[in-house]
Amino acid sequence: MTLETKVVLYDAETAAALDFAPDGILRHLPTGAYTFETGGTLPSVVLGYETWGTLNEDASNAVFIAHALTGDSHVARGASTEAGWWDGFIGPGKTVDTDRFFVVAANMIGGCSGTTGPASLDPEGKPWGSRFPFTTIKDSVRLEARLADALGIQTWHTVLGGSMGGARALEWAVEFPERVRNCVVVACTAESSADQIAFAQVQSAAIRLDPDFAGGDYYANDSVPSAGLGVARRLAHVTYRTAAELDLRFGRNAQGEELPVGSPSLERGRYQVESYLDHQASKLANRFDANSYLVLTEALMSHDVARGHGSLEDALGRVEDVNFLVAAVDSDRLYWPEQSERLAKSLPNPCTVQYITSPIGHDGFLTDIEQLSDSLSESIFS
Repeated sequence: MTLETKVVLYDAETAAALDFAPDGILRHLPTGAYTFETGGTLPSVVLGYETWGTLNEDASNAVFIAHALTGDSHVARGASTEAGWWDGFIGPGKTVDTDRFFVVAANMIGGCSGTTGPASLDPEGKPWGSRFPFTTIKDSVRLEARLADALGIQTWHTVLGGSMGGARALEWAVEFPERVRNCVVVACTAESSADQIAFAQVQSAAIRLDPDFAGGDYYANDSVPSAGLGVARRLAHVTYRTAAELDLRFGRNAQGEELPVGSPSLERGRYQVESYLDHQASKLANRFDANSYLVLTEALMSHDVARGHGSLEDALGRVEDVNFLVAAVDSDRLYWPEQSERLAKSLPNPCTVQYITSPIGHDGFLTDIEQLSDSLSESIFS
C-alpha cells in the first residue's frame, strides 16, 4: 500500500501525524470498527504506537517489535527522556540499527498503554470494563496489519518479540506470511501449554476474587482491584525467575530488621524475597489496569497458531517462505527450552534454536537479549 493510499484511508491530519513525529514518542492511529476473532465488536479502535528511524523509499526496511504481557510500545529511548525496555538492543548502531531500519512497536489491543482497552470510553463516555470483547493474539495481529497499511508497509523486513511478543511475531508469520520476510520468536511456543494456562488461570482468579473487582466495572469506584492484581503479579514474577536465582539473591534472609518467624507479641515480618515480590506487585499495580491484565493474560492463554488452520502442521506450512530465528532462555521454567526446540523442528525449514544463557529464567529474554546479536546480525540483519 502506498503512502498516497494511506491518505485515502485516514484523514489528512492523521496522515501528517504518521509521517512527522520524533522517535520514541507515543502516537495514536484511529483504525475504525473491528470485529474480534470470537465475534465481539467495537465501533472504533485506536492503536498506540511508536517508531524509530526512517522508512526507506520502497518500505523494505521496516521492523516490527512486539512487547510482552505487561510491556508497551516504548522499546527504545529515541527523543524521549525515558529509557526503553530494550534500550541496549534497539537504536543507532545497535543490533536492531535504527540508522538502517524503520522500527515500529504497537501497544496490543486490550492493554492500557495507548491502544483501546477496557478502560477506554465507549461512545456514551463510559469505560468498556466488563463489556470489552474477548481478545486473541490473532486480533492483535490483524489490527497491527492496519497500522502497517497506514504506514505504507506492505511487507515487514522482520517481526520480532519475546514471550507474548514472540506469540505475536509467530502469529504475524502464520496469519500474513506474504507480509513477513523474517520472524524472530524468543522464549515462546506455537501454543500455550496446560502448565502455562494453569499459572495464568490462578493469576486471573486472583484479580476476579478481589472484592474491589466489581465484575470488571470498578472505574467509577473509590477502590480498584490492586490487591488481586498484586497477587497475580507475584505469582507471574515467580515463574519469570528461577529457584536458584531467588535462593542466591535472597535465601532465607530477613528484610531489614523485620522478623519473619515472629512471636506471640510481634506481627510477623517478611523475608527478603517477600519484600521483593511485594515491590514487584506494587510497581505493576501503580501502572497497569487489572482488566487489561485479564484481557492480555487470557489472550495468551488462548494462543494457538493452529486455530483456524486445521492443525499445527497446516498452520506452520504457511510460513515456508519466511526465514525464522527461534531462541530460548536456557533456564526458563515458564516457556521450557524443549518447547522452542519443538517449534523449530516443526517449521517447514527447521532451524537450530539459539540460546540465551542466563541464571534468572524467563526474564532473560529482556535482560540478556543482546546475546542474540551475533546470530541476528548473521541470519536476519545482515
